[in-house]
Amino acid sequence: MPVDLRYGLAAGAALLATLAVYNATRIPGLKAIEIGIEGLPPQWDGYTLVQLTDLHVSRLFSAAWTRAVVDRVNALDVDLIVITGDVIDGSLAMRRADVEPLRDLRARDGVHMSPGNHEYFLGYKQWMQHFAGMGMHVLENRHAILERAGERMVIAGVTDRTARATGMPQPDLAAAVAGAPAAVPVLLLDHQPGSARNSAAHGIALQLSGHTHGGMMPGLDRLVARGNGGFVSGAYDVDGMTLYVNNGTGIWPGFALRLGRPAELTRITLRARGGGRNASSPVGSQPKTNEPALSRGGMP
Repeated sequence: MPVDLRYGLAAGAALLATLAVYNATRIPGLKAIEIGIEGLPPQWDGYTLVQLTDLHVSRLFSAAWTRAVVDRVNALDVDLIVITGDVIDGSLAMRRADVEPLRDLRARDGVHMSPGNHEYFLGYKQWMQHFAGMGMHVLENRHAILERAGERMVIAGVTDRTARATGMPQPDLAAAVAGAPAAVPVLLLDHQPGSARNSAAHGIALQLSGHTHGGMMPGLDRLVARGNGGFVSGAYDVDGMTLYVNNGTGIWPGFALRLGRPAELTRITLRARGGGRNASSPVGSQPKTNEPALSRGGMP
């Protein structure tokens, strides 16, 4: 191979790697989508929530990055904030200061979260107690009931399937929705998307997941799909239920690369669609023209 060609390939590879790292570590821009849910009461039409997932707060995604994310979320002034796991990478002693900005997340119906696999590796009980102390509603195989103008909606959360290997309570969707009011839309927080068909069978209207990091880059996404029931990124109709797989707000520091799979700061607007109970489908995905554009700058 000619020397010039070798140098050119090396330079191209270095540039691509630099771009991939930049894409992985920058503060995500706004992704605004609408999801339609059949039978959603009109009182809930237009309800807004932000989904954060896979923040992986760490030395790479430190307090300054977390603060910038919190400020951008709060500026959206949404009804609900949900966090679908993998909040941290490190023990509580190591990451206490870096997660502290999350205490300032604000939404009218609060912050609800479900755990991810990384929480189990790094002091699960300590982290869940700490998150609860920060004002988060930790949903471990349980649910909460939200109410608006006399109409209710259920938000449920399950533990991560990694729990089986750590002696902690494994995911139990039946327990999570036990006692929930009938004929009410159920929104489920489940870190990993692979159990979506089981969720649909239980009448869930909308499942929000992460874990996959969107596949990170073309080609690798095919491998990610194999371990996640074929679900990698974006909205899926799963037996009448909508599954939304978020690309992640951050990414695992051990493989902090993204090409064509951008991180997300995701605002979801629920829309009513006529008809039956607990069926849903996406009704669009586009930026809101009346929202100020969010900067896509790098880490502060």
